[in-house]
Amino acid sequence: MYKNANVFYPQDEMTTVLLPVTIGCSYNKCTFCSMYKDEKYSEVPFPAIEMELKHGYKYTEKVFLTGADPMSIGFDKMNKLLNMIRKHLPYCACVASYASIRSISKYSLEELSILHNLGLRLLYIGFETGRDDVLKLVNKAHTVNEAITQAKKLNEAKIPFNSIIMYGIAGKGQSVDNAVATANMINKFSPRSVITMNLTVFSGTELHKTIEKGSFIPPSGVERLLEIKILLENLEPAQPMTFDTTHPTNIIKIKGTLPHDKDRLIDEVDRRINL
Repeated sequence: MYKNANVFYPQDEMTTVLLPVTIGCSYNKCTFCSMYKDEKYSEVPFPAIEMELKHGYKYTEKVFLTGADPMSIGFDKMNKLLNMIRKHLPYCACVASYASIRSISKYSLEELSILHNLGLRLLYIGFETGRDDVLKLVNKAHTVNEAITQAKKLNEAKIPFNSIIMYGIAGKGQSVDNAVATANMINKFSPRSVITMNLTVFSGTELHKTIEKGSFIPPSGVERLLEIKILLENLEPAQPMTFDTTHPTNIIKIKGTLPHDKDRLIDEVDRRINL
């Protein structure tokens, strides 16, 4: 069954070994998302996972767990999974996965530290925005304070993570405020990188229906570029982090390390705005 499931993964994991863990999304209520709308959530049975690992390349160095949020399986199963990976792929130094604030909140600091020691070394997490009203609009099921709390917990557990944020998500006329609020949120913890995605409205989603009713108006392209610029200007990382807008949805493709490359990145956005 899992062989026919939709599989999505970050562009940075294009050459990583993919290991199926969950099918669909355990939450599946974000108003902007259409990826798993037609798939019923389920977990891949452990015998099937182990069969994948048994036929894997022994010298595999990195594995990406597939599914919308494999961390939703909980500590006991994740503990078992990571030990299984260590057994069959002894040279694997990094297990990466998508995750959500909602699922991370179910783990204690001690549990996350154990998973880190077992090889969980990178999470991709959808923070989306630093505004509670916008999080409510898109039905993300977490608040800004909850996001900050869970991000700090990951920092303490030494599990690196990428913060995925979405510009344009606050709507027309709200880009500046959204950028400042999102930067203020990110400044309170230390992500490995900030990955931006441009709001893309898919037919059939709740967000699309909201737009059709006229109660949500997406911002213009220039306003979205301004949001990226304001975000960059207000980010003040306590330690170096990557700023990456190279995801295919983005209207500008730039990448660099903050704070070192901040001026260069802002100049590139300015040049695009002036065009």
